[in-house]
Amino acid sequence: MMHSRHLTATTLRAIRPTRLLSTVPSWATLDPASLGSSPQPHAVCNLVNGRWNSDTEKSITIPNPLDKNAPDVCTLPDTQVGEELQPFIDSMRAVPKSGVHNPLKNVHRYLELGEISRKAGHALSTPDIADFFADTIQKTVPKSRAQAMGEVKVTADFLNNFGGDNVRFLARSFGVPGDHYGQFSHGHRWPYGPVAIVAPFNFPLEIPVLQLMGALFMGNRPVLKPAEKCALVMEQFLHLLHDCGMDKKDVDLLNCQGPVAEKLIVEAPVRLTQFTGSSRVAEMLLEKTKGKVKIEDAGFDWKILGPDVGNVDYVSWQCDQDAYACAGQKCSAQSILFAHDNWEKAGLFDKMQANAATRSLVDLSIAPVLTHTTKSILDHAARLLEIPGAKLLFGGKELENHSIPEVYGAVYPTAVYVPLQGLLKPENFDVCTTEIFGPFQVCTTFKDEGICHVIEACERMSHHLTAAVVSNDVDFQHAILANTVNGTTYAGRRARTTGAPQNHWFGPAGDARGAGIGTPEAIKLVW
Repeated sequence: MMHSRHLTATTLRAIRPTRLLSTVPSWATLDPASLGSSPQPHAVCNLVNGRWNSDTEKSITIPNPLDKNAPDVCTLPDTQVGEELQPFIDSMRAVPKSGVHNPLKNVHRYLELGEISRKAGHALSTPDIADFFADTIQKTVPKSRAQAMGEVKVTADFLNNFGGDNVRFLARSFGVPGDHYGQFSHGHRWPYGPVAIVAPFNFPLEIPVLQLMGALFMGNRPVLKPAEKCALVMEQFLHLLHDCGMDKKDVDLLNCQGPVAEKLIVEAPVRLTQFTGSSRVAEMLLEKTKGKVKIEDAGFDWKILGPDVGNVDYVSWQCDQDAYACAGQKCSAQSILFAHDNWEKAGLFDKMQANAATRSLVDLSIAPVLTHTTKSILDHAARLLEIPGAKLLFGGKELENHSIPEVYGAVYPTAVYVPLQGLLKPENFDVCTTEIFGPFQVCTTFKDEGICHVIEACERMSHHLTAAVVSNDVDFQHAILANTVNGTTYAGRRARTTGAPQNHWFGPAGDARGAGIGTPEAIKLVW
């Protein structure tokens, strides 16, 4: 039975698994405990050329995502084209193409940024500051405590990885002997100079921090445009970086709506943008900038369960985590599950349903869907159920007794079964492989002779971010891995699609415009 009791703002404060005593860092400008409960919402500021300000005529109000009757979480500047945007354009235009530093200029900054990264990683590893950011994340993008703390830990580990000399190791040069005595060619990694980062809402700390620090390490001067819903998280992280010694002029923070950010990127001009978000916006930016964008856009991520069944309880638990943790709002979330018939006979779908039934708004293992309404999610389910042979495995209805604002989605974890042959039909394939950024997945089954149809489905999909091959059968693994492409593919009985840490590549494959984050290779590829 799903748990979804009526949650008022007072109830949420009482049951939320956060600290009993709030310890607000000295550099912070907000107390997470007041977000969404104080009648005076936090006012997020812009940062441009080293100066914090909120001097805009209009503002954007962010409602409490859990309770439409509670006070708003924050307001932020709704920066407009014209006098309000001009300081950001001027700031970018002042950055030379050779960057703030490079292997021949201001080389001391490599070590300075290594020390800043070390200090920031240490700070995020301390309980009070980790709790501060986890609390702030939960108030803006509701997710379970474990998920919020996991995001903070990955960010801290990344920062710790690049302490000391590891920033300058990113700029390692190379040399080749010449044609005659005294001739030698040297190659150096040069930054782009003025760059932009357009960050998503779903990981309001981890994704923008990994992108931002990579840009800084290589000598660029970035302007960061965070998602409006969670801009206050990166506002606070910049305060932490300043406390760790970073110059306030190293990064601009722009709060605005999409068209205004586009104006800045095109007019400044910004020489490279790293964009994480929807495919529609990514394609538009690529056209406007003539291709000067590295993208990590949609991810319709598949998991294939091979014929060798084992550890069914664990595999069903991992399927639940991959599809429904963070309310399915991960770019690596399990969007479609191809299960060999043997798994269905072993009771996999029933166990998945039982796991999903333990999720609750009380501990935020169920949470609001911030980019789809309840109606749009349920309409998509209804469209899938029109396919002959399709059936609802579980979910497919609105949460009971909730106060989530109507602009967001509030649905139980949902799985819709579609027969593989029906899924492959041209009139059904697009709807079956449409990403719903929420607690929603399509499930299907196949027999031994149907592996070719599974590979066909993977080949026809348009975005290739993460995937999982759940099998210890070497021949089956090889058949799938050799004939598919993904940025990250996990293989083995414990394979997953989510949980990308800081210690391996994370980014799409099969697209020359794809960006990666987290590793030295990713940073050097992008920045």
